[in-house]
Amino acid sequence: MVNTKLTSVKILKKQYENFRVKTINTDMTLQKLINRAIDKYLTDDEFRSELETHDDLTISGSNF
Repeated sequence: MVNTKLTSVKILKKQYENFRVKTINTDMTLQKLINRAIDKYLTDDEFRSELETHDDLTISGSNF
């Protein structure tokens, strides 16, 4: 655990519920998803661009 950083993030409740339902019978966890997404974001320009322009989330008081 030396190479890990404990952090907390707020995520949209409905998105998290949908994620849990979709991954109930898999070995995918939120931690795996976040680590893989960050790695792709840092190494894949097309993925980074797609994420930066994705705006289909519910608007709230935060900058989701």
